[in-house]
Amino acid sequence: MKRTWKILLAAVVVQGLAACAQQGGAAGGSGAKTDASILTAYHWRLQQALNATGAPQPDAVNTHGGQALQLTFAGERVSVAGLCNMLGGGYRVDGARMAITQMAGTLRMCPDQALMKYERDVAERLPTVSGWEILGGAARPEAGAQPALKLTFADGSQWRLAGTPTDETRYGSAGETMFLEVAPDLVPCSHPLIPNMKCMRVRTVSYDAAGVKQGYGDWEAFYGNIQGYTHTAGVRNVLRIKRYTLANPPADASRYAYVLDMTVESEQVSGR
Repeated sequence: MKRTWKILLAAVVVQGLAACAQQGGAAGGSGAKTDASILTAYHWRLQQALNATGAPQPDAVNTHGGQALQLTFAGERVSVAGLCNMLGGGYRVDGARMAITQMAGTLRMCPDQALMKYERDVAERLPTVSGWEILGGAARPEAGAQPALKLTFADGSQWRLAGTPTDETRYGSAGETMFLEVAPDLVPCSHPLIPNMKCMRVRTVSYDAAGVKQGYGDWEAFYGNIQGYTHTAGVRNVLRIKRYTLANPPADASRYAYVLDMTVESEQVSGR
């Protein structure tokens, strides 16, 4: 029996990252320690929470479901992952000062009540952030450094977060947003080194500014892979993809890297 799930929302389809981040100047001679270009170049995963006296606060570090709380700063928005729902809010930096405002999230209920309580605590906690600093000196993505972020709250407590480069940082460009429909079954494709190779069959999907589907490209074999996506036989998907141009791709590989942004349609078509 055919089942269809569609989570395509016009506002979600056409959303994108803001073009640039708010830039904070150096405060008190701290230089790159409050450089907002570093702040926006990484995802920040919570590693440690300390109270105002420096004592650890283990309950403030999320261990529910094995996910770490993660903050991502882009444009004028901060997003929070690793909870039941996605949270987001506005943020501003001014030197070593930071303000986070208007935290809101999706409304999914989770069976883990401890996680739901933790999520509420995080949503109430983040608007009390008062300061920030990049630890470990003038760490920059191009130097291959892995910086740490210290967030200071109004009550004097702190969070310490570890930096993981964003895809934009890893690939050196903002990337291009595109939509691909992936057919439910793999197809034979030719490869000089891999006999009997099978590939995904894909075609581009276009939408207008309101998120209304306008048309399709031609079907073709997709020889690469999409980071974050695992193909399931018998399931048709429409994916929102970020495509990055590689500066020095291998001679026998694509010049693009594809990263899954989200699945906007998923349809079980086998056994119909």
